[in-house]
Amino acid sequence: MKIQTQRFIDRWVGQLLCALVSAWVRFTGLFGSPARMGQAPKNILVILLSEMGSIVLAGPMFAQLRRQYPGAAIHILQLKKNQEVSRLLSLTSPEYMHSLDDSSGGSLIRDILAVSLTMRRLGLDAVIDCELFSRVSALLSFSTGAPVRVGFTPHTQEGLYRGSFINHSIPYNPYQHISKQFLSLVDALQSPDAMPRNRAGAIRDIPSEPELAVPFTPQELAAYRSKVESDHPVTATRKLVLVYAGGGILPERAWPASHYARVVQGLCAEGYAVGLIGLKDDAALARDLKLQVGSEACIDLTGYTKSIRELLMLMHASRLLITNDGGPSHFATVTPIQTMVFFGPETGKLYGPLGKRTIILESGIACSPCLTAYNHRLTFCDGDNQCLKRIAPDPVLAQALDYLRTIA
Repeated sequence: MKIQTQRFIDRWVGQLLCALVSAWVRFTGLFGSPARMGQAPKNILVILLSEMGSIVLAGPMFAQLRRQYPGAAIHILQLKKNQEVSRLLSLTSPEYMHSLDDSSGGSLIRDILAVSLTMRRLGLDAVIDCELFSRVSALLSFSTGAPVRVGFTPHTQEGLYRGSFINHSIPYNPYQHISKQFLSLVDALQSPDAMPRNRAGAIRDIPSEPELAVPFTPQELAAYRSKVESDHPVTATRKLVLVYAGGGILPERAWPASHYARVVQGLCAEGYAVGLIGLKDDAALARDLKLQVGSEACIDLTGYTKSIRELLMLMHASRLLITNDGGPSHFATVTPIQTMVFFGPETGKLYGPLGKRTIILESGIACSPCLTAYNHRLTFCDGDNQCLKRIAPDPVLAQALDYLRTIA
């Protein structure tokens, strides 16, 4: 299903359903006391429908859930296309992973009904809705039958109306890193207050690491490195730098291709091999970049890795990743690779990759960032993304070379 179709349905049908459910909850709530969760819950569901990078940013939240509720089964509900990451990162046991297929409206409705019935039969103690942009996730949290429903609320701020049936809520804070806010959702599970929950949760810093790991044996990494060198001989004599120039589902997040070409030319001239990574959809962009660069040391690796696990092994075999805001920048945090990531329409202050091996590159112009929970991530930009175009390529190249020379 196209993303614009999803947004249309979520906006108009979602608002109506949220209002109806809220009215029902208010009516029935007159005859009951606020929901409370016991000290030893058996089943907790986390709804996380966002892009794959958000799964890595939620790593500290899952770690905290396991520490705080060691006897609970942590269930995860995701889009089917994102499940590979959760399995790879071992966020929970495979039998506790549930999915929604959003490839069509019919498959999505079918899976929503099936998951809701499964969760009701299971008997959830609580559900955590991690979404900011979706009303369907709020409705799902209610349909599961969980008595404690945790999620974000705009409270008195203008923004996304998601009803009033999230009964243990925290206000969405556009000034705090999203990983810190995910951790506050765990605090809200034991909150004695009904919505809105306006008092502060535990004082936490932005997590210094994603608290996730993907184990590889030295033999496995060495074998993959040998495969890369065999398939692309230039990497046998040159240290490898990875570049992800695609914008994914949000093209306005992409640094200009001409800027990337200048940086890649400079890296190749200094004796490095540069691999252009991405999905098959990024192949045309990679071909164009190779033509602009005009060097045999620039290689097309779009579609080369067949899984996220292979992408991580490729990162283990490389020295530096230069990337637009997106999944690769977050996956890199569970590997030793250094990352340079461009932000503009969104901000590294909210969505920057965790860990100490990331350099955030932002111009800081007045209209940036422009994608928020309050505008459904629909930018007012006309496609002329000056927030990224104003980040000049030569300083980026100099910074990349300075780092590469320190690890030579």
